Amino acid sequence: MAELIPALGNCAARMTSGEKRLAERLQQKLGADYLLWWDVPVGPLQTRPDFIVIHPSHGALILETKDWHLETIHSATPQRFEIAPGGRLTVTYNPLTQARHGAIRVVNALEADSQLVQVDGPYQGKLSFPWGHGVVLTRITRQQFTDAGLAAAIPAHLVICKDEMLADVRPEVFEQRLLAMLPYTFRRVITGSQLDRIRWILFPEIRVPRQQSLFGDGQADEDGDELPGIMQVMDLQQEQLARSLGDGHRVIHGVAGSGKTMILGYRAEHLARAAQAPGSKPILVLCYNEPLGVKLAADMAAKGLSERVHVMHWDKWTRSQLAAHGLLTPDLERMGVSQKMAAFVQRVTEGLESQAIPSGQYQAVLIDEGHDFAPDWLRLVTQMVDPETNSLLLLYDDAQSLYDRGQKRNFSLKSVGIQAQGRTTILKINYRNTRQILQLAHRLAGDLLTPADAQDEDGIPLLKPLSCGREGPDPILVDLPTLPERAARMAELLADQHAQGHAWGEMAVLCRHHDEMEICAHALQRKGLPFRMRKKSGHFRPEEDAIKLMTMHVSKGLEWPVVAVISSEEERRSKDGQKDAELEARLFYVAATRAVNRLISIG
Repeated sequence: MAELIPALGNCAARMTSGEKRLAERLQQKLGADYLLWWDVPVGPLQTRPDFIVIHPSHGALILETKDWHLETIHSATPQRFEIAPGGRLTVTYNPLTQARHGAIRVVNALEADSQLVQVDGPYQGKLSFPWGHGVVLTRITRQQFTDAGLAAAIPAHLVICKDEMLADVRPEVFEQRLLAMLPYTFRRVITGSQLDRIRWILFPEIRVPRQQSLFGDGQADEDGDELPGIMQVMDLQQEQLARSLGDGHRVIHGVAGSGKTMILGYRAEHLARAAQAPGSKPILVLCYNEPLGVKLAADMAAKGLSERVHVMHWDKWTRSQLAAHGLLTPDLERMGVSQKMAAFVQRVTEGLESQAIPSGQYQAVLIDEGHDFAPDWLRLVTQMVDPETNSLLLLYDDAQSLYDRGQKRNFSLKSVGIQAQGRTTILKINYRNTRQILQLAHRLAGDLLTPADAQDEDGIPLLKPLSCGREGPDPILVDLPTLPERAARMAELLADQHAQGHAWGEMAVLCRHHDEMEICAHALQRKGLPFRMRKKSGHFRPEEDAIKLMTMHVSKGLEWPVVAVISSEEERRSKDGQKDAELEARLFYVAATRAVNRLISIG
């Protein structure tokens, strides 16, 4: 069965009846090695072919679909059709011309990539795989097509007619109808890496960006710069999930590095651009850690979406709700940090119950790092979704849960108002880390990553990440007796990484405590290396070209090419109890999986 993106169940309501029937036939009659896209914007011009069909051995095909009845067509030439839908005469392009224009735009975009074209021979510079285009007339039979003389306007082999896409058509016959639209065949096949390059060029929104540009700019390179040698894109499951997320409550359980935050960013941007009418409610993106909130907010701002997408960490959001509705009293401001957090939540909850704070304030709520949220927090947030859209997305990874929030263990999502039965997805593949980094994280995390399924779909599973197989250098392991010695060695190793080509902003140092951060800061300062230490809100500057120095706790959700993890004294001593041992294992696992290419573990 072929793969359709977006999933048919999520886009059928937006299809014409003919498009839906064709989508069903393409899925049912073609094999699993076919890839199909419906109404997906392509390239820098964001053109939207009806269907794109790609097969590794056969090439690429662009299909234009028309639901015209025969009597709708008054005249037809190779250039134009006169049609009268509803009795009103209209002149339109020949649908084959429309399909060809779409195909040429696709081909022109792909031919800019030297790895997708023929390098020699009479067709040098042309695509290294076949491409074609055709028309599907979903309400006109082959006999009607022939009798009406429509073959004078559209060559007969470039058309699939109504009776050639019925449910009982044999798969091999249907496939041959499609392949007949391709003007030639090659012996070459589209490799997996070439397919990634095709998707990278055609669909900029699914590119896996660098940390400095988490969601990319959504545009193809228009300045003529050389295309990158390695093009990373969402895998097909991630793309399917991102494009198919509809309204209602949705939950993604994903391991570290599986692309959860990337999918959240795609979803937030899609919702923001789809509903820009004056008076539209904003979209709320919530996370627990302030640095991740700063990063996500900066990326939304870079896309010009700050007015539509409000990104906040938990404390900032609860405070903003109290301030906006006159409930932020002086007694709250005088409390300590931990007391204040609990008091803010209590006051917001009371405000909702008394209707002093209105519910349903947001078109959609998207929660990153949901494992950091207490059940009461989730129960509160679900009330902030507009009931007309009922759009909520929760991202969760129990292996990265670092906070004991009382009743958090063994709660069900349904108990906090999240109704995601049948709309839960699991992502097990880690794409961020190299095999070597993930292997070390696994070994030191121990039993923490022993997978455990949820008792039912509404529960919380514990997932063990699977490596995508990306290779890299072995982690650097350093064992020194004192913290000053460890910090000095860390500074030397980061200086070496900079000499090897890594920018300062591509590096991070993650510590267990603030005291260890201070000692590391002195070591970096003595070495003359630029750094920024994040000790409290407002200190994190993701765009600054400086080594980021922060605690392991607040690093969650972020990533850097090079990460140095400074082990704590707790890890070097024997643990007093299983609970402490598990927490330290979780912390190391979180810290280690921030590294994309190079991990330095110093203990």
